[in-house]
Amino acid sequence: MTDGTKPMDLDGLKTYPLADRKSKVSASDFGSPWTVGGSFKDFLEGLPRILAGEDIHEVISCIAKARCDQKSILMGMGAHVIKVGLNPVVIDLMHRGIITGIAMNGAGIIHDLEVAMTGQTSEDVSAALGDGSFGMARETGNYLNEAIRSARDGNLGLGEAVGRKILDEDFPLKQKSILASGVELGIPVTVHVAIGTDIIHMHPEFDAEAAGGATHRDFRIFSSMVSSLEEGVYLNVGSAVILPEVFLKALSVVRNLGHSVQHFTAVNLDFIRHYRPMTNVVHRPTAEGGRGISLVGHHELLLPMIAAGVLEKLDQLDFYSGKD
Repeated sequence: MTDGTKPMDLDGLKTYPLADRKSKVSASDFGSPWTVGGSFKDFLEGLPRILAGEDIHEVISCIAKARCDQKSILMGMGAHVIKVGLNPVVIDLMHRGIITGIAMNGAGIIHDLEVAMTGQTSEDVSAALGDGSFGMARETGNYLNEAIRSARDGNLGLGEAVGRKILDEDFPLKQKSILASGVELGIPVTVHVAIGTDIIHMHPEFDAEAAGGATHRDFRIFSSMVSSLEEGVYLNVGSAVILPEVFLKALSVVRNLGHSVQHFTAVNLDFIRHYRPMTNVVHRPTAEGGRGISLVGHHELLLPMIAAGVLEKLDQLDFYSGKD
């Protein structure tokens, strides 16, 4: 027994050569300083190949490979993606056939429609809540609730119904609408509503039965999208609860029905790590194959960087050679 009152004698410690040790950091993975006048490709190549620096390269490569192999690349997005000005980036990826399907929460249709209609969105909640005027914009409620009724009458998903409404009304900024672009390009954009979470649910013309039917049709459409995800990529961008839960249930449905969806890349992008995205997107779905990646950062920075990186990678692979 050692005497706990005396300093430990360290003379007998066993050591080994540093060369025999496995190290997690190598100078070959270090970043490079910026050269003025360099390209975005130079910037990416200059990132350290360590932690998130390596992960962002992996995400870019996985998306580019999936596009080359014509595999599904799906994006679940919170409405914050719209509010930080990323519609043009998302729509460009849709036009290029990189994003093959989108899921959004109920707030997504509000901000997407308001951008198309007026070029502005996102009210000051604190300023409006005191007098009860929060969420009471007339046109937003009228147009979206008309779209919900048209979804019921036309047996449409909610995303398609709102996209068609934006096009039918010929809103001045319809080209900046993800929902309208989905209709024009034939790319499904599904909407997953939790009743009571969105401002239009407060309006007297809101038809909860029609909304529930339309969003359930979208769940079934989303499940079909997920059924083709093998060797593809799923991106959860800024949804902390709704879409991670929807994705997990859709994945269970398609596996239950016999679809092989085991090997894919699941990516979570957000400015903090939340429990459900990490558990229901990154970890559980990839437990039997594939890979889960989490990148922490602001959407308005991360998503454009990844999108640009994918285009650079596809150019490097000569993917667009001979294409229009």
